[in-house]
Amino acid sequence: MSAYETRQLSDLRRDDGWAPIRLALDVQAFGVNGWTAREADEVVIPEHDEVPTGHEELYVVVSGHAAFTVAGDEVDGPTGTIVFVRDPSAKRGAVAREPGTTVLSVGAKSGEAYTPQPWETNRDVFALLDTGKPAEAKQLLTDAIERYEDKSTLYYNLACAEALLGETDAALDHLRTAIDRDPSLAEYLAQDSDLASLRDDPRFDKLLGR
Repeated sequence: MSAYETRQLSDLRRDDGWAPIRLALDVQAFGVNGWTAREADEVVIPEHDEVPTGHEELYVVVSGHAAFTVAGDEVDGPTGTIVFVRDPSAKRGAVAREPGTTVLSVGAKSGEAYTPQPWETNRDVFALLDTGKPAEAKQLLTDAIERYEDKSTLYYNLACAEALLGETDAALDHLRTAIDRDPSLAEYLAQDSDLASLRDDPRFDKLLGR
């Protein structure tokens, strides 16, 4: 393995504005991503908190001009602005004031070894499921699932892909695994259209009753 690696942010950037830096470079010590808004007033950092991960997050505006909201406060963010969100429970987000605004985000939990987060795979899985490509979603999940410590949502989405493919037994097994790992996922079962093919199965009713 080489002692270092270089890339251009523009080469990593996807059509949706996400540059998956951690994935591309296989960074293991922290999460790091780039986010670009093509137009003014476009969301560049969706509003969220980091309660599930406990991460501290640092944002750097590397081009353009962003308007941040952090814990209810408005923070102006021209190029070069650094915003450090120490409290994982603080809601944060940003909107671009100029086209081409790019924000770099870095995150990890203080005092603990970093573990990759499954959202970075689920993001692509959702796009595949939404565009009618369950086989591709299943393959992506199967290839990626061992990379993550928190596998609950990955098993849930794998079940969704399998349900759409008519693989009922596998889908129900993976749903059971997902809910065993994270019982809160059961609240999505009744309304998730990807699971419609399972609803007449008595085993699905058992999962609903958990």
